[in-house]
Amino acid sequence: MSTAARTLASGHGWQVSDVVCTAAAGDRPFEEEHRAFCIAAVTKGAFRYRTSQGAAMLAPGAVLLGNPGACYECGHEHGAGDRCLSFHFTPAYLERIVAGLPGAKRLGFGGPRLPPLPALTPLLAEAEAAREMGEGEAFEELGLRIAGAVMAASAGAAPERRTPSGRDQKRVSEAVSLIELNADRPLSLAELADGTATSRYHFLRTFRHVAGMTPYQFLLRTRLHRAAVRLRSSDASISTIAFDAGFNDLSTFNRRFRREMGTTPGAYRGRRADVR
Repeated sequence: MSTAARTLASGHGWQVSDVVCTAAAGDRPFEEEHRAFCIAAVTKGAFRYRTSQGAAMLAPGAVLLGNPGACYECGHEHGAGDRCLSFHFTPAYLERIVAGLPGAKRLGFGGPRLPPLPALTPLLAEAEAAREMGEGEAFEELGLRIAGAVMAASAGAAPERRTPSGRDQKRVSEAVSLIELNADRPLSLAELADGTATSRYHFLRTFRHVAGMTPYQFLLRTRLHRAAVRLRSSDASISTIAFDAGFNDLSTFNRRFRREMGTTPGAYRGRRADVR
């Protein structure tokens, strides 16, 4: 078994785990079964996910969706390992959430994933910060908020297009790894495309199809996500966090952060004190 799951918190009808997969590229995938509704936020690495709802490649920021009783496979043909924050809900628990969401009356997921979405970014950063700081008590509320946001988003999600080819998944997986390793420095489209041995135009179109956003949007989201986690989990100055994340000036960071997170960096950090 190449996957280790550590329970971070649980309650009646719900559980959240830190799931770390150490599968190497080329390891043979094995079939598993979702025992409850699964909403798993990818926080590191990229992998292929296949279930009865369809198939998709998942990269950091994307959300894996699973229905009870559905069999699934996760493959790492093009990269090694991943890490997810995995929330599990019983049907009865999720039914109560869906009942309170206008327009989201279906209990279950029609697709295999949600791409990175601005509405989910602040919540997922809070959850990752809670994981890093060992704040188990925060997860009951976070689980409810994330489940509600995911159910609302999935209700209006467009159907997945054709499954990306193995070659396209490999190219994007390599680019995702490059961005994760070098998010704190400038990365041009040319550098990313050259690493995949394809034209810039074809690479851009492929990346957007597979990852659900453009390379620059993924780079920016990676920087902002890392900054948000540090704002919640450290006492470093906002300027230090901004520069360490790869932003060249504080005003740009503040503007981008507010646009993505819906609040200023200072106000976002202030919420940490509000919950203590």
